[in-house]
Amino acid sequence: MFCEKCSMLLVPRKEGKRVDITCKCGFSPKKKPDLILKEQVKLNKKDEIEIIDKRVEILPKTNEECPKCKHKEAYYWLVQTRAADEAATRFFKCVKCMHTWRAY
Repeated sequence: MFCEKCSMLLVPRKEGKRVDITCKCGFSPKKKPDLILKEQVKLNKKDEIEIIDKRVEILPKTNEECPKCKHKEAYYWLVQTRAADEAATRFFKCVKCMHTWRAY
């Protein structure tokens, strides 16, 4: 179906639970046609996404004792949490138990 004003293709637009046929120019036919819209999606094996539950840490490591499990190695990173003229806050994450803590 085509628009009577601009000859563009009429497209379905969902308004709440109703679906109306309208044009981009705003035209909507007075006589609503009886249309059935169906959509079927078929996925190939290539289109499926495989989720791998593997934690990959790219942070550097340091010798810092975990306050929870007492392991001697932790990942670390720096964040400027206060004013620019003050030192950055160091965050640590234990390599063994993944406990996170900070040092000022």
